[in-house]
Amino acid sequence: MEVTASMVKELREMTGAGMMDCKKALAATEGDMDKAVEFLREKGLAAAEKKAGRIAAEGVVDTNVSADGKVAAIVEVNSETDFVAKNEKFRDFVAAVVAQAAKTDAADIDAFLAEKWALDTSKTVKEELSSMIAIIGENMNIRRFEKITAANGFIVSYIHGGGRIGILVEVDSAVNNDEVQEAAKNIAMQIAAMSPKYVDKSEISPEFIEHEKNILKAQIMNDPANSKKPENIIEKMLEGRLNKELKEFCLVDQVYVKDSDVTVAGYLANVSKQVGSPVSIKRFIRFETGEGLEKKSENFAEEVAKQMGQ
Repeated sequence: MEVTASMVKELREMTGAGMMDCKKALAATEGDMDKAVEFLREKGLAAAEKKAGRIAAEGVVDTNVSADGKVAAIVEVNSETDFVAKNEKFRDFVAAVVAQAAKTDAADIDAFLAEKWALDTSKTVKEELSSMIAIIGENMNIRRFEKITAANGFIVSYIHGGGRIGILVEVDSAVNNDEVQEAAKNIAMQIAAMSPKYVDKSEISPEFIEHEKNILKAQIMNDPANSKKPENIIEKMLEGRLNKELKEFCLVDQVYVKDSDVTVAGYLANVSKQVGSPVSIKRFIRFETGEGLEKKSENFAEEVAKQMGQ
């Protein structure tokens, strides 16, 4: 398969690797973009999470939290252009979508699209989306939503960058005063900035750990300086690198962005001491506009048409 300049450019944007390295990776993997990313990671030439920045659509993320903080929803609605994403009509539509998501019993996006539109029950959500596409004159897509309920504590939300990133955080706490609310908002900002994958290590699957170990071991063995080191030294190096990486993935193990002398766990321990009651994070949801979308924007109309059943 011929490796084109546009393929090299795309891989560079995804990984931050050099042009020639990207070209070699694509040639070695016959143009498979995902395998090329893995190839570069094994060579130590790409960051683990660069792929998350591969944004292929505009739009916004919005949240809705009930007055008592017990029920919340988050949605991502895509548009073709940033211009429309800033449009007031579009924003009002997204706000209505997330308000409905906070009350829905739908288990997935298809069921959500099929239910009655709360503001006009003569239509479904999908039909209202179709009407908005006609009014705004640009393809749109209700891509995903999540709804959560707090059992013991409360939920806070945070929107960053005008809707580029949205966060929901479920806080487990018997106390819900200004100090705890401020701590929850600080944690939400931490999640927006540092993009953890898990609350703590207990959530990480053995398969994920094994996959990362294989990548890290390949990086170590590809370095000529390590070729003559004994196996036990290699294993210690591997363990050290894996632990460092997992700390970046786990929220409570990350360095707290507002005070680099403590971890997030340390910050929460300090807050718990101040309020005289345990404060912990039960779960979080982080949506970033366009994350994981691998289609180029010119194919976005096709995705919307498919969802609309056209």
